[in-house]
Amino acid sequence: MTAARRELGTALAGCAVAGGLALSAGGQTWATVTVTRRPPLPPVTETLTGSSLAPLVPAAGLLLLAAAVAVLAVRGAGRVAVGVLVALAGAALAWSSVGVLAGGVDPSAAAPGERRTADLAAAWPVLCVLAAVVVLAAGGLVAVRGRRWPAMGRRYERSPGAAAAPAPARARTDEDRALDAWRALDRGDDPTADPADEAPPGPAGDPAAGPPGRRR
Repeated sequence: MTAARRELGTALAGCAVAGGLALSAGGQTWATVTVTRRPPLPPVTETLTGSSLAPLVPAAGLLLLAAAVAVLAVRGAGRVAVGVLVALAGAALAWSSVGVLAGGVDPSAAAPGERRTADLAAAWPVLCVLAAVVVLAAGGLVAVRGRRWPAMGRRYERSPGAAAAPAPARARTDEDRALDAWRALDRGDDPTADPADEAPPGPAGDPAAGPPGRRR
């Protein structure tokens, strides 16, 4: 059981860390494009974020964070399916990041008389590729070993036939006593009478008879 929990924790950490890194990287500047125009027009600089160059990166990050929760919530075949989904998210993350590194920033789309140059900040897509490798390993671990792992909340499940614990008694308040008095008045009883002073019922067969020593 200790080994299973360790594997579960490793897979969860891999999904959560990689998902957070993908979301963070998607908002960073991956490339700076400079457009040189005809004089006397000054050059124009444009920054491109990871989400604009590789939209699958933040999408994969959201999916991985959701998968980290799903791994805990499901069991059996459902957990295997989540593992496959995690592996697919890792593949999409790697493919999108490698595409940017291999020339995803195209500086050639310029107007006549303009020249575009792109300066790629390779650190972010490289980090996403490394995160994708971690995700692929985590997804394979979930798909292969996930059936043996414990599920969230199993120790809190009630065993069959277990009796429910009685609810603790609530202290009576003045409002409760006032309600009891009104109910007694509705029944025609005296709410000020002490129940201990009430006479016991008469002998069987004589409902009109009073207590011993007081018969007429």
